[in-house]
Amino acid sequence: MTTVAVRSARADAPTRRGTPRRLAVTVAAALLLVVALLASLALGSRHLPVDQVWHALVAPDGGDATTVVRELRLPRTALGLVVGLALALAGVLFQAVTRNPLAEPRILGVSAGASFGVVLAIAVFGVSTLTGYVWFGIAGALLAGLLVFAVANRTREGASPVTLALVGAALDAGLGAVVYALLSIDARTFEEYRFWVVGGLTGRDVGVAGQVLPFVLAGTVLAALAARGLDALALGDDVARGLGHRIALVRLAAGVGGVLLTGAAVAAAGPIAFVGLAVPHLARALVGADHRWTLLVAALLGPTLVLGADVAGRLVAPPGEVPAGIITALVGAPLLAFLVRRAKVVTA
Repeated sequence: MTTVAVRSARADAPTRRGTPRRLAVTVAAALLLVVALLASLALGSRHLPVDQVWHALVAPDGGDATTVVRELRLPRTALGLVVGLALALAGVLFQAVTRNPLAEPRILGVSAGASFGVVLAIAVFGVSTLTGYVWFGIAGALLAGLLVFAVANRTREGASPVTLALVGAALDAGLGAVVYALLSIDARTFEEYRFWVVGGLTGRDVGVAGQVLPFVLAGTVLAALAARGLDALALGDDVARGLGHRIALVRLAAGVGGVLLTGAAVAAAGPIAFVGLAVPHLARALVGADHRWTLLVAALLGPTLVLGADVAGRLVAPPGEVPAGIITALVGAPLLAFLVRRAKVVTA
């Protein structure tokens, strides 16, 4: 199985030479995020100067610019910020827990669980609003994550990276089959589901971001708490135990954090591809394998990618829009191929 290349502890330790570079990368990533936020508020079928955007935010006057900024673009910008952060952090956590560079939010069947919850909401309970989908999506994601850890724990090797990945892949395939079976026999469910499944920020009001924010905050806290333990896990279970880390607790915190982040993001915006896969690789290439720095930079780059994709989708064919999930897939594929060519990976 392919595993993330692990630098020696000596090489990864913060050094006088490494820390300034990481700080510079973090500042640059923060500036990119600010640019993406401004672009998300200013650009679209109707471009607005920055001064009009600022005026609409701090001194709304009820004009057209105020309506466009506060009622249309601000909600999707807030959602893009939350979703991008959640997907990027979840990707870092899943790649660390499974020690698999190809791991992403789908790896534990969490995305499939969220999709199953949404389809169930439409087909069985007649839910037809995005705010209604969110709760079913989060519930489906949490149940799928719990099921994966429960089944993996009952295997002979316990919740090891291999068993987690295998059980997650099996659950992803199984739930995917159920979802497609339901969609194939229910045309109404298919019609409503297809708008959600492409992944995007269009049509979401600020209430959707508010619904998922508590889950994202909880997942972010768990990610921060697990960061040092994940550094030790990268050196192997025996070394991690020798360094005094409780590896089961670290895996549980990272796993639950990843499930919360993925469930919230997918439930709110649908499956947005490649953010959880490409951003962790990019962050690791920029600041190394120290998870405190990787998580921080990924939390800045993830929203930048999602917001940038959303803005690009508005500008491609105005007044129509291409969903952000399609743009991230188009951009993420070549970006990931480039990073893989540069990345140092080993096989075990």
